[in-house]
Amino acid sequence: MANYELIVPKLGESVIEATITKWLKQLGDTINEDDPVVEIATDKVDSEIPSVVSGKLVKKLFNEGDIVAVGAAFAIIEINSELPLLNDKPITSAGENMLHPAKHDIAAFSANTVLALPAVSESKTETEQPSGTRFYSPLVRSIAHQENISYTELDSINGSGKDDRITKQDLLNYIETRKTGLKPAQVPVRPDTSVEPETNVKSAPILQQVLPGESSIVEMNRIRQLIASHMVKSVQTSPHVTSFMEVDMGNIVKWRDKNKDTFQKRENEKLTFTPVFIEAIAKSVRDFPMVNVSVDGAKIMVHKNVNVGMAVALPNFNLIVPVVRNAHEKSLLGIVKTVNDLAERARKGKLVPDEINGGTISMTNLGSFGTLMGTPIINQPQTAIVAVGAIKKRVVVIESPDGDTIAIRPIMMISVTYDHRVIDGALGGQFLARLVQYLETFDTNQPI
Repeated sequence: MANYELIVPKLGESVIEATITKWLKQLGDTINEDDPVVEIATDKVDSEIPSVVSGKLVKKLFNEGDIVAVGAAFAIIEINSELPLLNDKPITSAGENMLHPAKHDIAAFSANTVLALPAVSESKTETEQPSGTRFYSPLVRSIAHQENISYTELDSINGSGKDDRITKQDLLNYIETRKTGLKPAQVPVRPDTSVEPETNVKSAPILQQVLPGESSIVEMNRIRQLIASHMVKSVQTSPHVTSFMEVDMGNIVKWRDKNKDTFQKRENEKLTFTPVFIEAIAKSVRDFPMVNVSVDGAKIMVHKNVNVGMAVALPNFNLIVPVVRNAHEKSLLGIVKTVNDLAERARKGKLVPDEINGGTISMTNLGSFGTLMGTPIINQPQTAIVAVGAIKKRVVVIESPDGDTIAIRPIMMISVTYDHRVIDGALGGQFLARLVQYLETFDTNQPI
């Protein structure tokens, strides 16, 4: 028998801690792999954490209401294991490098070991220690240890298991490929999110000033501090450039007016403009794939899937960006369903971590608040974000082969802000022009 630490997995971008709201398993309960153990809540989402192993719950490291850091151990599971003890000493798992309260001394819980991959050698650096954000099974750890594979090297291996987990066969294939001298396919090394990011917003010192009347001080809540830090970091990372164009929304407005009541009665859901924008963005990205990229040092990572993040304003005036995954593969009806579901659960705080991760390009609808145009900040590590403004009736000149005419049309301003390190004005302009083309030529007879 051996003990295994369950750790709090990565819960989404900028999320560094969670609150345990409910224990779903009690001491002595038998737990199967993937059984939910606890319910947790963060500033962004509520979720359940499943067990990654089968066994018996022998220790709870935190109580309901306690705050736990991402990557920290929260429970001890007693499991059957064929792995030998390492120097007859208890060893912690991937959560070893986290700061645990002194009362949670793992070695005191059992004479058995807690399974883990030991240090490959004493000369390994701290960057080769487990980050606590990617799960490795005891078998994978054991094989890696025998083959002298560090955590840094493990992090670079593509996994075919659930949530990019490395299976035994993945590791054996990697070892075989490494022996041949060929360079295996790799993914970027995951950053260590176990270290709490700096959330204090750095700004120029403010001179004390005397203002007439009364003033009050409002402390930023945690999510506002994280948003502020993320925005500042984005501006410091990427040189932002924004291009604007006007869109004649006549066809889309006509189509929505014709279908919204029927759709509401049939589906009991609203038919908004947002799904139409996301569909057009996905089509434009397929035409200009170099917009759907991220930057890793001197490398440009071109993403095959088009995962569109849509900014949703929350009732507390904070912001969350759920992701419409594989938007290029969905029908318009499929996008409508996904958008409505994500937006509703976002406002209720019911999103799960995977639904706010993995975006490759973002969209924000400024028009829902009456704003005509805007220059949004890029959601790192993405390199582009589209902003749509309010639709307003304006007098415009309509060009035709028979001559120019003046008409009243529903006009919308649309912009794309892009990372000038990898997207130049030509590419950004062509992408925006294609997006406008898809919107203006929208088929008014398209079914929904």
